[in-house]
Amino acid sequence: MNEKVTLLKTIKNINRNKRYVCEHIFPELTALCPTTALPDFYTIRLLYEPSEKLIELKSLKLYLSSYRNIKIYHEELVNEILEDFVEVVNPKWVFIELGVNIRGGISSTIRRLWSESGGDDITKAIEGM
Repeated sequence: MNEKVTLLKTIKNINRNKRYVCEHIFPELTALCPTTALPDFYTIRLLYEPSEKLIELKSLKLYLSSYRNIKIYHEELVNEILEDFVEVVNPKWVFIELGVNIRGGISSTIRRLWSESGGDDITKAIEGM
């Protein structure tokens, strides 16, 4: 378990027999570009269907803020966050969309959808859910 993942805390889902979706948007995510060491700015959108646990939001903010001084590419960032989230929360499925602030005139969005029943679903990730 990496050091950042220990920041993520959960609470018991008292509505685990119901189907619903949690959506969390964090427009203040930053990390460092591995090439230039300059900050990259992101908006991350995380949706998931809970099972036994819910993410505790203060811990999610602290976890996401921990990337502030980390050199990491956008694609690695999405995959690391998703895999850490799955490890801690064990959702039925999770979708992450990372909007990258425009850099060099290029707008980028990185998406990944994972479910416990089917693994990664590239078609739904392309469609944005």
